[in-house]
Amino acid sequence: MRENWTKVFENFGVPRMKPIRLMAGFFTVGIWTLLSRVMGFVRDIMIAAYLGTGPVAEAFLVAFSLPNLFRRFFAEGAFNMAFVPMFSKKLEADDNPHRFAQDAFVGLGSILTVFTVIGVIFMPALVTLMASGFLGSERFDLAVYYGRIAFPYILFISLSALLSGVLNATGRFTAAAGAPVLLNLIFIAALLIAARWYDFSGTGGQVYLGQALAYAVPVAGIAQLAVVWFAAKRAGFALRIGRPRMTPELKRLAMIAAPAALAGGVVQINLLVGRQVASFFDGAVAWLNYADRLYQLPLGVVGIAIGVVLLPDLSRRLRAGDEAGGRDAFNRASEISLALTIPAAVALMVIPLPLVSVLFERGAFTSDDTAATALAVAIYGLGLPAFVLQKTLQPLFFAREDTKRPFYYALAAMALNAGLAIGLSPVIGFSAAAIGTTITGWAMVLLLWRGTKTMGDAAKFDARFKRRLARIVLAALGMGAILMILSITMKPFFAVPTLRYVALLGLVLAGIISYFGIGQLIGAFKLSEFRRNMRR
Repeated sequence: MRENWTKVFENFGVPRMKPIRLMAGFFTVGIWTLLSRVMGFVRDIMIAAYLGTGPVAEAFLVAFSLPNLFRRFFAEGAFNMAFVPMFSKKLEADDNPHRFAQDAFVGLGSILTVFTVIGVIFMPALVTLMASGFLGSERFDLAVYYGRIAFPYILFISLSALLSGVLNATGRFTAAAGAPVLLNLIFIAALLIAARWYDFSGTGGQVYLGQALAYAVPVAGIAQLAVVWFAAKRAGFALRIGRPRMTPELKRLAMIAAPAALAGGVVQINLLVGRQVASFFDGAVAWLNYADRLYQLPLGVVGIAIGVVLLPDLSRRLRAGDEAGGRDAFNRASEISLALTIPAAVALMVIPLPLVSVLFERGAFTSDDTAATALAVAIYGLGLPAFVLQKTLQPLFFAREDTKRPFYYALAAMALNAGLAIGLSPVIGFSAAAIGTTITGWAMVLLLWRGTKTMGDAAKFDARFKRRLARIVLAALGMGAILMILSITMKPFFAVPTLRYVALLGLVLAGIISYFGIGQLIGAFKLSEFRRNMRR
């Protein structure tokens, strides 16, 4: 079995050392994330149909975004970016990793318990921070009400993220990647049950639907925490509640995590600025949210999967002194990420109207909502490759426990985003928020790339990556031309309710076939590589 793994990675350019399941882990996380995002689409399609872009929808979306924003700081964005490299190195050296994980679990839980209580008490201030345009309207009161119900989710999901980091560092990706599916299943169940009891066509019924969704949030957090806790227990890491203690290792962890809070959550901070701008335009919070769901599908499947798998892998390689292996892992992760996201970005820019129309336009979601959401989708699509490249570049810093430079880059990116979003909004409206996020994404990539110059050859793009990148772009552009022609030709079918789903499916399949066909023909990639790793 070990020899088979070695052969797989030799095919991707990884040197013949001990077998590292980088690509296998990527596909595991990617497939589960894909399932979660598909279920998330079903959830958002139902929310759009029941609530549209009205005050209840916007209030719930802001309330739900609050714990998700802070979880990027306390979990994925900061704590895990510092925790995973330290834990991975202790695991590699067999330096009592269980005790370190236990102390971190208790410490994080204690901090978040206090933070949750403070957040619930001061929810009006948090809603103002997120969407000051809601002040004085029905949306503000509803957002505060829903926010107080949903906010405890941050405690459960952040502890889940820490346990997921433990599992990922030990090479166990399935439970951590599959747990988010529960969130969407519980949301869908809450909507269906509440819709049977209340008339969602009226404002009163919609308020109760929003309440049902708000209660589903902490319930889903508890379910996700339970799944990863039992998985970690089976892996030998049964972490338990206890009395917090400040050890030298936790002090070091805190010192590393503090700057990583901003560096890892820069996208969320920029989205916060975007929501502030959008809150001053009726319906814009919902438009940006639904657009966010579309571009988050490829970002989640590819970018997040690569980030989750690459960070512990790089940390282990650096611990073992394998600089060459780290460079190959970085290049192959970047290569496969862009091979899958560049065509997705082109598709989002070329056919946003058919995508949004078929997926969301029904019930309370109107054609005007479709046009506004499609505009945001196209803008976000332009930034998609940048958002993914951040996921491959940041681990180069975090694996070396360098969080200060990404922190400084994030500060510069935040200033740029705020200037663009706020400065352009009086001129071009809500789309300024999306433009700011996209331009900032590319600026962040440039800063991170320049920062890797001090890492020597370990962070350089190799000849294979450069050769294939140009061909990937050509294949994606060819696919985009085909999609544009087909979308114009098939336009009458998208106006027929019974045929528009088939038309969109045909458009998507045509894009997939044309991209992979052109890519194989011009040498952008080898389909055998994808098939081989999917089997593994």
